[in-house]
Amino acid sequence: MHDKIEEQIEQAADILMQARYVTALTGAGHSTPSGIPDFRSAESGLWQSADPMQVASIFAFRQKPQAFYDWVRPMMNTMLNAKPNPAHYALAQLEEMGILQAVITQNIDGLHQRAGSRVVHEVHGHLRQATCVRCYDKVQAEPLIRDLVENGSIPHCSKCDGVMKPDVILFGEQLPIQELIASQQAARKSDVMIVAGSSLQVAPVGDAPLLTKERGGKLIFVNFDPTHLDDLADVVIYADVADVLPRLVRATQAGKATGFVE
Repeated sequence: MHDKIEEQIEQAADILMQARYVTALTGAGHSTPSGIPDFRSAESGLWQSADPMQVASIFAFRQKPQAFYDWVRPMMNTMLNAKPNPAHYALAQLEEMGILQAVITQNIDGLHQRAGSRVVHEVHGHLRQATCVRCYDKVQAEPLIRDLVENGSIPHCSKCDGVMKPDVILFGEQLPIQELIASQQAARKSDVMIVAGSSLQVAPVGDAPLLTKERGGKLIFVNFDPTHLDDLADVVIYADVADVLPRLVRATQAGKATGFVE
């Protein structure tokens, strides 16, 4: 198995060295090595303990914000304390090397930016800001989240006393249009897309590899589990992103240093 993965990494490195425009699409599996569980996994228990439409939809939030905050409070604590893992640093390094042009992420934890990535399209929102659902005033979210974690307090707007909602996308909300358009444009420009830690089950972001493939681009998948698009990929590595991506960076660096391109 080790020899097979090493061979696949070398193959992926060869593809990267020949590429002109590379993007990465990351999902929950990219952050699980940082201790942030996948919402949908049986191990996390988040969807097993509550109906997502009852706690994580915009309609439920407006009616019963306490239920949302009670449900999300443990996850908020985990995200506040999480640190980037080697997979995050590997993508930042590929960007620094001039190989990776953009990261498209389904994650809301901000770990790509903390690892040093500069071009990140957060298509499902983020936790840096919160918005009042009544007057739409925006504030920095971290103080509100810390108060929530410590005291269980629902955050309220200092201007109108409306409930504050983190700038993450709940069920029933539209994706941030500028981020979505930017991610689709990046996917269409790409002659290579790296998919790391995404099940590709959530549309429309999960369809991004198809945009790259339609323009003749190549796909490199790094996931523990298969996806429904694996047959379209040029390289599929079933392994831990935190192990594979740093090795892919090293293989690419070595190839560039020797000037070897197949």
